[in-house]
Amino acid sequence: MTGEIPCTSGTKIPDSPDVDDPLYIHPTDTVTGIIISFKLLGTENLKIWKSSMTRVLKAKNKLGFVEGTVNQSDSDSIKALKWERVNVVVCSWLLGSISETVYAGHAGSEKAVDIWSELNETYCKYDGSVIFNIHQKINSLTQKSLYVSDCYNKLDSLWKEFDGSTNLIECVCVAST
Repeated sequence: MTGEIPCTSGTKIPDSPDVDDPLYIHPTDTVTGIIISFKLLGTENLKIWKSSMTRVLKAKNKLGFVEGTVNQSDSDSIKALKWERVNVVVCSWLLGSISETVYAGHAGSEKAVDIWSELNETYCKYDGSVIFNIHQKINSLTQKSLYVSDCYNKLDSLWKEFDGSTNLIECVCVAST
């Protein structure tokens, strides 16, 4: 197969691109594109950042680059070049969505999977002080001039952050039933 489709006039036209291929880059997928509206600051917003990035990367069919399931081809040089190009785009998206202080530690990484795993390894750690700070925010939250719905949303997001940062062991003893 030559990668071209014969036309009725005898000339050949290129195959249409496979948009379901993770190596496909849509014209709007640029290295300067911003794919989420806020930046990773560190431990305090990793979970929401990761959730947002995962959703967008899944929608763009690029999640495999950060999960390590889409690998560079050793046998096909054209696919290897395409992989490199897409990897650079995904790296740019990741680096473009982190704060300047976080950026410095990851700017030298050349693979999206490395950036993703380093960010998770560094900021997915909740110690007692982080949990204490979240708990303090919950306890000190007041409505003040906020609408009730805005206050509730703020409190709800703090509760979810607290729940996600504390790993309580489920009681399975007989008394729990």
